[in-house]
Amino acid sequence: MRLHPRLHPVIRIEIDEPTLSRTRIAINPLAEVACSLFLLERNPGGVPWPYDGWARRTREILRRDPATGPVSLYLNLPSVSPDFLCPPPDSPMPTIGEQLDQLRATPPEVITSEFAKHYPDGSLPELMRPFRDDQRAALGRLADGVQAYWDAAIAPYWPAMRSALDEEVLLRARALAADGPDALLSRLHDRIRWERPVLTLVKSLDQSFEAVNQRLLLVPLIFSRGALLCSGDQPDLIMVTYQSRGSAVLTETPASPLADDRLAILVGRGRAGVLRALTVPATTTGLSTALGLAPSTVSEHLAGLLAAGVVHRRRVGRRVLYGLEPAGTALVTLLGEDSARTEFVS
Repeated sequence: MRLHPRLHPVIRIEIDEPTLSRTRIAINPLAEVACSLFLLERNPGGVPWPYDGWARRTREILRRDPATGPVSLYLNLPSVSPDFLCPPPDSPMPTIGEQLDQLRATPPEVITSEFAKHYPDGSLPELMRPFRDDQRAALGRLADGVQAYWDAAIAPYWPAMRSALDEEVLLRARALAADGPDALLSRLHDRIRWERPVLTLVKSLDQSFEAVNQRLLLVPLIFSRGALLCSGDQPDLIMVTYQSRGSAVLTETPASPLADDRLAILVGRGRAGVLRALTVPATTTGLSTALGLAPSTVSEHLAGLLAAGVVHRRRVGRRVLYGLEPAGTALVTLLGEDSARTEFVS
């Protein structure tokens, strides 16, 4: 993962025809987390519009919420660091929950391999040593910190962000289908240049590598603001990020924070989101898509709500639908109507 654009050279990627033919587009919530933190780190004196209001709130969150502490790792990474800390997504439209499950499940051999590539002389930086000495614990701490940061700083904005990203992906996918990868890459970003077969991410110095018989994954980011990232540690994939349209959505008033959400205070933010979503009966898959959560996380929340008697489970044909019991309806009505609905939660 190549970070901090002010320090990094020009990246030139020579792309062969099979790789070019496998160009795809995906969103990456975990990269949004990383880039949002880079944005704060690059602008200590004040983040420019449209990120300024979000940045003021987020700096306060980082200062006051100790649960977000592990994300400070992203603020202290060197200009080039291992991809496993922010891996390319496994699917085109992953949730943050799915990506954190992916992060937690990083195979030890992947970490070992990437450390060997980035630190061949064995001089592993101190902040990386926990991932060598106790991988599962270190990955778990980082994932938990990212989840806490996401819940407080990103989730209130995510419905608007996701809508903007969906539109961006749709527009680019149509361009790819209609005009091919050459046209798509040539119009991707004013600091990304495509002169077949070389894709250049404009920086200050030179670095070059080849993409041979791989896949090219393009990732639009709301929080990019010029931070063009390139991930090349995977043997079968190259990921390049760019600034998405729609960053102005961050100027909109976000959903209410936890302090103003009585239902979330009572049952937790995740279960509150599930309860609110179940005002219309839904499947586990439907809830996962709507809330931006991993199916395993939704199932865990549903199990707790079923045990409490506020949710019921009904089979309709081949589908299993969940809905609110009268007690659940009362909770949402009495405790949830006076606060903005937080639809994308942990």
